[in-house]
Amino acid sequence: MSKVLIIEDDEILNGGLCYNLQKRGIEPFPAYTIEEAGRLLSGESFDLILLDINLPDGDGFQFAQNTIVHYEIPFIFLTAHNLDDEIIEGYHLGADDYITKPFSIKIVMEKIQAVLRRCGSPDCTLYSCGNLVIDFEKRIVRKNGDILPLTPTEFELLQFFCKNRRQILTKDVLLENIWDSKGNYVNEHTLSLNISRLRNKIADRESNYIKTIYGMGYKWIGTEEESV
Repeated sequence: MSKVLIIEDDEILNGGLCYNLQKRGIEPFPAYTIEEAGRLLSGESFDLILLDINLPDGDGFQFAQNTIVHYEIPFIFLTAHNLDDEIIEGYHLGADDYITKPFSIKIVMEKIQAVLRRCGSPDCTLYSCGNLVIDFEKRIVRKNGDILPLTPTEFELLQFFCKNRRQILTKDVLLENIWDSKGNYVNEHTLSLNISRLRNKIADRESNYIKTIYGMGYKWIGTEEESV
């Protein structure tokens, strides 16, 4: 499970960020001061830091420059100021993104998940997309924080789509990799039925995640609506 340190002195905002991260299977650690954040950093390993620039006991820029850079943890600045000079300074310090308040919580969650995907190790076993969190090692899928009851075949399909996202997967490729490789030969109807059941379980108002490319096959589109 990914761990995110949230350094934000606004308790309501910090709590809202924590709540939304938990819904996506990400473990949040709230800190309201630089001192508190320093203690957490010294005793815990984090995958990402959300850092407010204006904190009660110091400056977020200085904390990033003097402390965070030594841990080699990706971080995102949070600020109420939308000034070009501040944004540029933030990127010069190595920030992975810069979010100005007020912001859409959905957009912030997408930015967080994008940074976690981008900065994760190549053999990372955890994949987050929209309201889904997929643990390939434990074979667990969570949607809005709740475990989805997938069959072994549905999970293997989902895993194959995620590992080959942005690629069009033909029916022959799917049949060969999910069934034929194990000596279980099935027809296209069985494939279509399993994909339909998988879609119904993972889909939400924001995305169906899997798109049918008529005459060709299927494609994992995540939360983006793409045309082919």
